[in-house]
Amino acid sequence: MIARHERSYTRETAIYDPLHYLALLEHKSRALDQAAPLVGWQLPECFADLRRLLEARLKKHASREYIQVLRLLETFALEEVTQTIEDALRISTISFDAVRHLLLCRIERRPPWLDLQNWPHLPTANVRTTQAVYYMALLTSAVAASANLEAAL
Repeated sequence: MIARHERSYTRETAIYDPLHYLALLEHKSRALDQAAPLVGWQLPECFADLRRLLEARLKKHASREYIQVLRLLETFALEEVTQTIEDALRISTISFDAVRHLLLCRIERRPPWLDLQNWPHLPTANVRTTQAVYYMALLTSAVAASANLEAAL
């Protein structure tokens, strides 16, 4: 079974459930703006904001990624997805993978941990390991500063 639709028994009318068409739209993402089942689908404002930012970043591939975000509504409640998109926008993680990760973390009640290996386009931080010699240098400079302060007084 591909989809189950409510029937309309009046002439020239159709009843659409937008969620039934998202899987098809994912394969034909250029039809997103012309899809009749999505006409009149009222989504919170954060969805439009996310789409606009995706289009600015990904150009022609943004529609497919936006449809993947919409497909989260097939599994999760609108309120959960909305709150997650708002969180993603607030911390500037604009991608389907980040939204899905944040959503799963929200449901599992665990803090989000974003692995930068999944996003090679983001800059990585290089942090050296701390050695005991560095602490000794701080202590000697603190002792010297303290001696200079006492001499000045």
